[in-house]
Amino acid sequence: MRISILGVSAFYHDSAAAVVVDGRIVAAAQEERFSRRKHDRSFPRNAIAFCMEEAGLKPEDITHVAFYDKPFLKFERLLETYIAFAPAGLPSFLKAMPLWLREKLWMGDMIRKELGGFEGEMLYPEHHQSHAASAFFPGPYPEAAIMTMDGVGEWVTASWGTGSGNRIQLCSELHFPHSLGLLYSAFTYYTGFKVNSGEYKVMGLAPYGRPKYADVILDELMDLKEDGSFRMNMKYFNYCQGLTMTNRRFDRLFGGPPRKPESKLTQRDMDLAASVQAVTEEVMLRTARHVRRETGMRNLCLAGGVALNCVANGIILREGIFDGIWIQPAAGDAGGALGAALFAWHQVLGNPREADGEHDSQRGSLLGPSWENEDIEVWLGTRGYPYRRHSPDETMDIVTDAMIDGKVVGWYSGRMEFGPRALGNRSIIGDAWSPEMQSRMNLKIKYRESFRPFAPSVLQEKVSDYFELDRPSPYMLLVAPVRSSRRIEPTPDQDGLFGLAKLKVPRSDVPAITHVDYSARVQTVDRERNPRYHALISEFERKTGCGLIINTSFNVRGEPIVCTPEDAYLCFMRTQMDMLALEDCILLKEEQPELEEMDDWREIYELD
Repeated sequence: MRISILGVSAFYHDSAAAVVVDGRIVAAAQEERFSRRKHDRSFPRNAIAFCMEEAGLKPEDITHVAFYDKPFLKFERLLETYIAFAPAGLPSFLKAMPLWLREKLWMGDMIRKELGGFEGEMLYPEHHQSHAASAFFPGPYPEAAIMTMDGVGEWVTASWGTGSGNRIQLCSELHFPHSLGLLYSAFTYYTGFKVNSGEYKVMGLAPYGRPKYADVILDELMDLKEDGSFRMNMKYFNYCQGLTMTNRRFDRLFGGPPRKPESKLTQRDMDLAASVQAVTEEVMLRTARHVRRETGMRNLCLAGGVALNCVANGIILREGIFDGIWIQPAAGDAGGALGAALFAWHQVLGNPREADGEHDSQRGSLLGPSWENEDIEVWLGTRGYPYRRHSPDETMDIVTDAMIDGKVVGWYSGRMEFGPRALGNRSIIGDAWSPEMQSRMNLKIKYRESFRPFAPSVLQEKVSDYFELDRPSPYMLLVAPVRSSRRIEPTPDQDGLFGLAKLKVPRSDVPAITHVDYSARVQTVDRERNPRYHALISEFERKTGCGLIINTSFNVRGEPIVCTPEDAYLCFMRTQMDMLALEDCILLKEEQPELEEMDDWREIYELD
């Protein structure tokens, strides 16, 4: 009998589903990709339906459903927190309770109702057990240290432990309200970005500033210990009451009220971003050093939302604390669905695990739906959209020529990525050598803030030619310096620039992917994980001598990454992209008819 396990995460943010059959990861996807609501928190009906269809399963075939946390334990934390801060949290309490009493506390009943015919066992690992399982079980190491950090699960906000064979053990925990993730979110809110969505903007903004407030954070906001544990001074925060992240004491400490969303960024905002980023790096470094000392493990696995801080990840790697680091590609709550399923397979059911020390089992995190050329042609035919189908080799030739000509291409190929990063299957791509490409993509394609950097996709075998990195980074979760031989040093008058004035100064011979601090968020591409994307970059290198291209996610600001050909076409038409490659079907912008109902995307997607 096959063991088919459905993992589910829901009701906080980034709801998702995953299916593991006899220990093999078959499918995983976030609900947002189907609903088109970014960070969708609702029950992942569409994601579950896809995963079960991909695995060829009916409800009665599912032997276990694993939910990614313990609802009653989380409810306990909410009640105790509301009581502790009463009456200040009453409005938030009254708003939250109906959903808890109607749905969240009865998760098992809801899942059985949604999966009519499911008669198997329900399992509820703790939130950080799910994160730890998602970090270790798909990873490449037979044994490793584990670190998890996020906002909050039930009570736990961070943990560390070990994994060996088919078992994980968490040895130490940090509890709510003391949370590195919530500290970072507080500064996300204070600098005018959206909590649980804009944290990566703070990370991207940090190099424009100076960490002048880092000492204030460490002196006033938190008491940081040598082992990386800390306690936060809650008189500066409001998140326990559920009202806002920070309060007026916080405003006074940092010299003014929070920045209004979409208003002009100031040097203070950049310095605040640099400061919280520096503190985050220090906390993670201290924790990593402590974990290495306590466990003696040579390798580290990371998960939880804070593990998406690829700058801090890169620093841990370069510090040489561990020999190897593996980060769950869907490190946030979405990955909890996969972790819960793998926890059930290995930890609960006791099934063995094989790891060779080099290759992970996440299959490139290309675990979502795909469309074949024939299905795409049928869809295009029903819409009457002009296109030409080519052979795979012709597609490579046409797309690389377009990039060389300075064009921006929407690239839709193979299975959709699981996790927040586009890894070459739902990507917008372009020439990294172009000095205008970063600003053009930001302002005319992505419609996002000009300061945000783009990531390079680089042939794995050539990564050391461009970056100070000696290992694969397939999931875009490590930031590495651009090689010094490729850097362009600023002139004396450029060297004194501050803030966004740094943006216009070229930093290397691949300026479109080089951040102002000479860094890049690197994705290495290899033949095994993604042969088609590797072939595309190889063809670009054959023609130009450059083995890397720009890769950014196929969406506009506030929109989830595209899932279907229709999503891709609408995004293509709403932007100033020049070409769309739907597998081997090529569409040119100038040949497309005007859409009868060309809705403004800003009215459809809430800005993140």
